[in-house]
Amino acid sequence: MSLPGATVQALPTGAVPGPVTADRAHLFTAGTVADYRRVLAEGIDRVADRVAAADRPFTGVTPQDLAPRIAGIDLDRPLGDTGAALDELQDVYLRDAVYFHHPRYLAHLNCPVVIPALLGEAVLSAVNSSLDTWDQSAGGTLIERRLIDWTVDRVGLGPAADGVFTSGGTQSNLQAMLLAREEAVGRAATSGGPRPSRPESLSRLRILTSAAGHFSVQKAAKLLGLDADAVVTVGTDAGRRMRTDELAREIDRCRREGLRVMAVVATAGTTDFGTIDPLPRIAGICAAAGVWLHVDAAYGCGLLVSPTRRHLLDGIDRADSVTVDYHKSFFQPVSSSALLVRDRRVLRHATWHADYLNPARAVEQRIPNQVDKSIQTTRRFDALKLWLTLRIMGPDAVGALFDEVIDRAAAAWHLLTEDPRFEVVTRSQLSTVVFRYLPTGPGRALVDEANLYAREALAASGAALVAGTTVDGAHHLKFTLLNPETTVADIAHVLDLIAEHAGWYVRTRTAGELSCPIR
Repeated sequence: MSLPGATVQALPTGAVPGPVTADRAHLFTAGTVADYRRVLAEGIDRVADRVAAADRPFTGVTPQDLAPRIAGIDLDRPLGDTGAALDELQDVYLRDAVYFHHPRYLAHLNCPVVIPALLGEAVLSAVNSSLDTWDQSAGGTLIERRLIDWTVDRVGLGPAADGVFTSGGTQSNLQAMLLAREEAVGRAATSGGPRPSRPESLSRLRILTSAAGHFSVQKAAKLLGLDADAVVTVGTDAGRRMRTDELAREIDRCRREGLRVMAVVATAGTTDFGTIDPLPRIAGICAAAGVWLHVDAAYGCGLLVSPTRRHLLDGIDRADSVTVDYHKSFFQPVSSSALLVRDRRVLRHATWHADYLNPARAVEQRIPNQVDKSIQTTRRFDALKLWLTLRIMGPDAVGALFDEVIDRAAAAWHLLTEDPRFEVVTRSQLSTVVFRYLPTGPGRALVDEANLYAREALAASGAALVAGTTVDGAHHLKFTLLNPETTVADIAHVLDLIAEHAGWYVRTRTAGELSCPIR
């Protein structure tokens, strides 16, 4: 209905829009497509040149060096020119960025990304669909749903399974624990006997997870209002895998003490050790006890497309929920992740109907609104990156890349076990290697300090980046290999650099020339 006296005229099909005014010159519209092509090409050229020229993964810049440069920029005075803005960006970001594509970046679970996914990133950013409701995304909704169906089929969760894309493993684990909590509270309310209050039910809930599991489980428990001691860590064996005998004892102890185990969290690819918990045995224990099983496969999900190692995930098909991070082992740009569930009905615990967005009647009309499944509202069409990757490369090619980095980690493990300068903790089932430099003689007492120093000195040089962690209270170093371009020669070179830095520290300290230990 139009206002009285108003005349509404539609723009004829094929009509050319009017001139672009100065205040609208930077909006991406039909009138600015030429600028869009030119500006993006300039940006792509800058990134491509920087990637091609990078001779190390990092410059070694410190926060103290970089912060004043960024703080000194007056954001109220625009440069007004793309070239000038890119020159400035080169100074405050591109030059000192950490480049995961470099073969001597060996630190965290950051992967180089495949070009089809970068194409998807460009498309989804420009169209800017929001995946919360059908009327904001249309085909985007169906593409995401198709990818969820494809992934749950790879996992083997069955015909009633479903899921939703998330921002990452932490969000997926949080939502999984939310669903498990609500299911547990619901069972407590219908189990017979006096009905406990909700606070009382929450106070009795426990989550059992491996001592080598991800910290996001503890974080989720805190965000969900559970008690401070709600997360019970289960010990690991020599291979850093959850001990199933201890798991069974903890479940039995909780039952005897009137506590309710709301979930067991198994890990398919621990962040430090790359180990996979014994999923078939854990699944059997959870089934016998009637306990929700969540598998955190944020890291190990790449095995779903591995041509040679899919069997390492045997038992994952018996989980109630699964976390997958495509932006780790599927070589996708951040973010690209998902939570999968065996029974789609449990996703109702994340549903809230708003009349202006996803009214309840939309369910009756079978309108596919993804916000009904997600704890996010506005959400990027990140699924497009994986979609184009599968349509251009195919899953076997992605899996072959993941196999390569696992092979490289095995080679690194062999190098370390044969090198008397180092001690390696355990052999990874995936692509991490945890180790430390071992000083000899009087320097042995400096082992922790030497490894801390070596990591910091290596980062300051920018020649390579490695991660650090603690194992049984002792400082260790860690390789995380996710780049198929990394060679055994690269790994050997980085080991030599570590030994050089650590050896210098030990020699200097034992000679009394360095009075202040590393902090």
